[in-house]
Amino acid sequence: MNQVAERLVPFGESIFSTMSRLAVEHKAVNLSQGFPDFDGPDWLKEAAVRAVQSGPNQYAPSPGNPLLRQKLSQKMQRESGLQYNPDTEITVCSGATEGIAAVLLGLLNPGDEVILFEPFYDSYPACVALAGATARYLPFQLPDFMVDWAALEKLINARTRAILVNTPGNPCGKVFSLEELAQLAQLAERHPHVLFITDEVYEHIVFAPARHACLAAQPGMRERTLVISSFSKTLSMTGWKIGYVFAPAHLTAAVRASHQFLTFCSVSPLQAAMAEVMDRLPAYVEELAGEYLQRRDLWCSLLEEAGIPYRVPQGSYFVISDVRSLGHQDDVQFCRWITQELGVAAIPASAFYHTPGAGQGLVRWAFCKGLDTLREGGKRLLPLRKS
Repeated sequence: MNQVAERLVPFGESIFSTMSRLAVEHKAVNLSQGFPDFDGPDWLKEAAVRAVQSGPNQYAPSPGNPLLRQKLSQKMQRESGLQYNPDTEITVCSGATEGIAAVLLGLLNPGDEVILFEPFYDSYPACVALAGATARYLPFQLPDFMVDWAALEKLINARTRAILVNTPGNPCGKVFSLEELAQLAQLAERHPHVLFITDEVYEHIVFAPARHACLAAQPGMRERTLVISSFSKTLSMTGWKIGYVFAPAHLTAAVRASHQFLTFCSVSPLQAAMAEVMDRLPAYVEELAGEYLQRRDLWCSLLEEAGIPYRVPQGSYFVISDVRSLGHQDDVQFCRWITQELGVAAIPASAFYHTPGAGQGLVRWAFCKGLDTLREGGKRLLPLRKS
């Protein structure tokens, strides 16, 4: 076994794959893996059909379809007031997950350290390991997933290459406030050698009074921040895998150097389809946020009816419950049990932690499902109230 494989052995099968497999085996309502059980808008699919029929169907330029990069530049300008050159500062990847890999492989060297907040999206530690770097972990403070700023300061040292920030967050639904982003910018002033990487794939699924803001828009942060996002979650087309990275030109060069050897380019006709429909995005995402607010409130009400505690998320399409008050100390056993016995699949949130004991008893529910699916899941959980 080579050294890279040895580093990845502890990760094994993704927890998402494990729980979805169990959901299929037990015919469970699958609220584990974060994919919708419905498709995105017809006008998007129609644009894809046109692109497939007329082309392009050969390789796209490795950095991405030129028109799509231009539209992405306009999107960032419109939403965050930031200007990015589409030729030198924007890269289209095969989903945000490949974007994360391209960023970390492009920027990290053996011996570097990356600070990850816990709970984290599960690809982060794997990509850090692939780069030969070391992840350092900082758990959010429960129950509201707040940052321990003094502990974060202590984690930073001469080897710290980057801090990775996921907002809105998966799995905890945390949205970093403007005050927290300002504190990160102040931290950057004290540690000028540290880069910041933001994973913002749920940027358009945010619930008032929370408001998504880009860290790169903070004073002094554009030149030291790499912004990663994706269309897949926004447009309910998780199989499309169209992601993108905004970064200053010298950092983009590093991202593209690794991206070209990971996938070279994302799917050409889907990139062309996205470029065609980008002007429809502002109106669409406003409608999307309202629909997900309805789903969030429904699922929270169903958890309450079943007697399951929960934290109302500020963003993303996940809800976290602490099931220890129900007498279940082991979240992994709890998730297996409700999948097999009640027919509802969820994710044990301790899988998103590295620190021993952290996250124990936390469960993540994905509410990116049809209303009838959620109602059926809630109905199946009702026996918990009597147990």
